[in-house]
Amino acid sequence: MICRSHCAVCCIYPSISSSIPGMPDGKPAMVPCIQLDEELNCKLFGKPERPAVCIGFKPEMEFCGDSRQEAEGVFRWLLAENPASI
Repeated sequence: MICRSHCAVCCIYPSISSSIPGMPDGKPAMVPCIQLDEELNCKLFGKPERPAVCIGFKPEMEFCGDSRQEAEGVFRWLLAENPASI
């Protein structure tokens, strides 16, 4: 599966505990990553400074669904079921 442009659900919903350029203490859940542009695309995609945690997260149908709305639903469900898990 290829990462969907203008989606960024995985860059907004989960918390990230590792440092991100511009967010040295990581990112809380439900906070957009500072590296997202106005069109919800990652400014670091394909660049060497992109964090390993971001590189390691691969788009999968299980999380991404067929649309941004489906992906939001999955992440909302994950947050409701176990907020510490994402």
